Amino acid sequence: MAATPVPTRTLGTTGPLTSTLGLGCMGMSPVYGTPDRAESIATIHAALDAGVTLLDTGDFYGMGHNELLIGEALRTAPAARREQALTSVKFGALRTPEGAFTGYDGRPDAVRNFAAYSLQRLGVDHIDIYRIARVDPDVPIEETVGAIAELIEAGHVRYVGLSEVGAETIRRAAATAPVTDLQIEYSLISRGIESKILPTTRELGIGITAYGVLSRGLLGGHFTRDQELGPGDFRSMSPRFQGDNLRHNLELTDALRKVAAQKGATVAQTAIAWVSAQGDDIVPLIGARTRDRLTEAVGSLDVTLDAADIAAIEEAVPAGSAAGERYAAAQMAHLDSER
Repeated sequence: MAATPVPTRTLGTTGPLTSTLGLGCMGMSPVYGTPDRAESIATIHAALDAGVTLLDTGDFYGMGHNELLIGEALRTAPAARREQALTSVKFGALRTPEGAFTGYDGRPDAVRNFAAYSLQRLGVDHIDIYRIARVDPDVPIEETVGAIAELIEAGHVRYVGLSEVGAETIRRAAATAPVTDLQIEYSLISRGIESKILPTTRELGIGITAYGVLSRGLLGGHFTRDQELGPGDFRSMSPRFQGDNLRHNLELTDALRKVAAQKGATVAQTAIAWVSAQGDDIVPLIGARTRDRLTEAVGSLDVTLDAADIAAIEEAVPAGSAAGERYAAAQMAHLDSER
């Protein structure tokens, strides 16, 4: 792990004290292929031991599999570690038994229903941060956020979060109830939040939990041009992992690797450090599935970037230089943040 203990910061102006890195647990369910359950639990335990307290999940990751996994990890962790853990849960996605996504449900009754099941699967008496994964186009965000606020009043949830929403929706949500953070993709090759969304969250005192900081492995330094993706791997349908797009994007990684080498860091550590350096209001979520990857990611805390380093990194991977959208067209259509 990093030589320096994982520091903490307050998430937004109204949120909890959290580690400066969070652990995104999605990959511990069958998203990038078949995961190793024992290694996943060991990785969560190692993260808690290192001081990474924020565990991010979604109730639809593996149709409840991810929450059950986290619940087991928390149940088998030392009491002191378990008490430090913060759960960040996304809800709302509708799925079929075959795994297909069929939409999102943000109705207040659905919010309460989703929360009841998550509490049971996680084995906790409250969820720390609760957010709808994508805005339900048929339900005003005020109603969805209002339902979360009612869960807070009842003691089932601690804080309201948002996910992948644009500036106007952020303002409407914040006018309904205090919002702790916005979870959204942010990395060297996904910088769309910088024009309108980030200024809005900063104006309103809302934190950012940034997922995709390694662009699902593109910036991890371990993905190869000839790597085969199985049919169950999300990336097999991602535009950035297709044909010429993949070749171009890995060339960006190669350019970043040269900058990283000059810092004595890995590509992944440099990419994570860049996101962390964008502001104290940003908490990168690291999607480590193994203890080795966790150790590498936490090592980013030992990478200090000055203005010259930032300039060199952004010259290697300029804003807007990625080839391909971050999701397939059908999924992009659900992103309020892209409108």
